[in-house]
Amino acid sequence: MTVDSTAARKPRRSSSKRAGKPAASPGQPELVQLLTPEGVRVEHPDYSIDLTPEELRGLYRDMVLTRRFDAEATTLQRQGELGLWASLLGQEAAQIGSGRATRPDDYVFPTYREHGVAWCRGVDPTNLLGMFRGVNHGGWDPNENNFHLYTIVIGSQALHATGYAMGVAKDGADSAVIAYFGDGASSQGDVAEAFTFSAVYNAPVVFFCQNNQWAISEPTERQTRVPLYQRAQGYGFPGVRVDGNDVLAVLAVTKAALERARTGQGPMLIEAFTYRMGAHTTSDDPTKYRRDEEREQWEAKDPILRLRAYLESEGNADETFFAGLETEADALAKRVRDAVRSMPDPDNMAIFENIYADGHALVDEERAQFAAYQASFAEESN
Repeated sequence: MTVDSTAARKPRRSSSKRAGKPAASPGQPELVQLLTPEGVRVEHPDYSIDLTPEELRGLYRDMVLTRRFDAEATTLQRQGELGLWASLLGQEAAQIGSGRATRPDDYVFPTYREHGVAWCRGVDPTNLLGMFRGVNHGGWDPNENNFHLYTIVIGSQALHATGYAMGVAKDGADSAVIAYFGDGASSQGDVAEAFTFSAVYNAPVVFFCQNNQWAISEPTERQTRVPLYQRAQGYGFPGVRVDGNDVLAVLAVTKAALERARTGQGPMLIEAFTYRMGAHTTSDDPTKYRRDEEREQWEAKDPILRLRAYLESEGNADETFFAGLETEADALAKRVRDAVRSMPDPDNMAIFENIYADGHALVDEERAQFAAYQASFAEESN
């Protein structure tokens, strides 16, 4: 479903295999869907996309390799190699579909979970891990791939994206900007301010909200009285809800929204309706606040399984392809393991540096206390 403002323009409709919109769950609005959970291709009256078999296999490859990288990072954290990790498990379609919709000259502002988008932008996966190991503040040059450093502060990147988009418009460029955030961030004032400025200045920015149903332990229904995409209506620009586990629908909707922004029609909000299959981060235990039955319901909508079902039913991929991809995934996992284990250990005392230009008595005292605490471990091992 799309909520239009006076500035909205719907994309042209093209042919597809089946007609009709997907039925909404009880109490939920309809959403844009082009591939059902069973892997059946359907048509939507406002959005469509035609891809070659090679392009479909490419999307599948992206999701499989991203999931394998993510799983390897989670395992490395459990082994003590990373301090923390924010998994994207279950959100691969939302990230790969939207990431592949961007052009090289578009600019991306991520949160801290957009590992799939980083993959699409050509950021080496191993570069994502340094920050989570504590050895750098990002590990990549944002301007090489037009992919900003990860943002830990919730919602602030929406303002950064809006300001950048306003600059793009003043420069007369025809590129667009996309800002990622979650359902929890949609409650932040920074996001509301970004909506206001982007609407007033008609900034070429797409706000991509991955609604994975949980802001850590807070369910979406405790944050909003209306579906998140409808919030755009109050700011004067359109919003749309897309099946975030359908990579084809996400690709089609994001392409249309970015093209709309590039052609001077202003901002748009996309709510990718998906699910966080794992923990919020590796420091979280989701069994404390959500039921196993809920996860099982979403497992039946797995984004990778549905695209595989479609590829197989259409004869667009065979066992040789899937076996080769598994081998490639194993090689990626090994490369990630080797890269992390070759990284230096973080400097435990670096946290006390560069706080005050001329030093500070309290910081000096805390540094000495922490150094003594660290030294006590060495004494115990002797």
